[in-house]
Amino acid sequence: MDGVALVVGEALIDVVVAADGSVVERPGGSAANAAVALSRLMRPVLLATSYGPDEHGRLLSEHLVESGVVLATEPHVVGRTSVARARVGADGGATYDFDVVWALGPVTVDDVQVMHVSSLAPVLEPGAAQVLALVDRLATTTVTYDLNVRPAITGTGPDVRARVERMAARADLVKASDEDLAALWPEATEDTAVQGLLELGAGSVVVTRGATGAEWIWGRRRSDRVAVAAPAVDVIDTIGAGDTFGAGLLDAVWEHLGSRRLAGLDPEARGAALTHAAACAAVTVSRVGADPPWRREVQTPT
Repeated sequence: MDGVALVVGEALIDVVVAADGSVVERPGGSAANAAVALSRLMRPVLLATSYGPDEHGRLLSEHLVESGVVLATEPHVVGRTSVARARVGADGGATYDFDVVWALGPVTVDDVQVMHVSSLAPVLEPGAAQVLALVDRLATTTVTYDLNVRPAITGTGPDVRARVERMAARADLVKASDEDLAALWPEATEDTAVQGLLELGAGSVVVTRGATGAEWIWGRRRSDRVAVAAPAVDVIDTIGAGDTFGAGLLDAVWEHLGSRRLAGLDPEARGAALTHAAACAAVTVSRVGADPPWRREVQTPT
């Protein structure tokens, strides 16, 4: 399918415990959030994910359908739907406990605009090996990778780092938060970690820093980076913010994906993409749970 984003990774249910003690269950998961965000931004999306044939799986299915996301594979290759218990603090930040299973059924799509791999997909078995094989099969498309590490599930030891690096080496664009980099390479400075990803073969790296903004880096020179501030916003919670940011980036550079790749983007275009992505994420943090904006709620990128 030409002109389509293929998003690969986990879908789960967020059991959100608010600062006041109230509890609500919401569809989520890094890849599912990114797919929903892209679809709401009016981009055609296929999602390769898995969830169980249970009540939580039904909630996920309904949520994806409502946002126009089409599945790229049979999701019921796991026996139960994964769950993340998110506790939201007074500052809106969330901490998580997970009960996650990850596998991936056959994906037959061959012609896509971009393949976006997220979070647990390339590091948690048995799905990780299937994801890497899919990336290698679709190597002629643009590949983007959102680290979104989950130490509570996978740890951050040498084996996990090796799997992250294996995926990053295949990516045209790697997105990582400052917390991701610190968790995976605690002995390295942020810049050293970024340069290490570039040396592995990543085309460029976008680092998000929460309320202080984001930076796009594609080389060693000072001119090979551009940074933007985060918009001021009253934060309700941060669930799904990074996933939305990644979708906003893809939305902004959509015409440069596929065979055109991203290497030809000038600094101005990269800065504009960061600004658009931050604006999308700002909408998500301004409301409860992973609830990305619809196109009408954000300005169309130019």
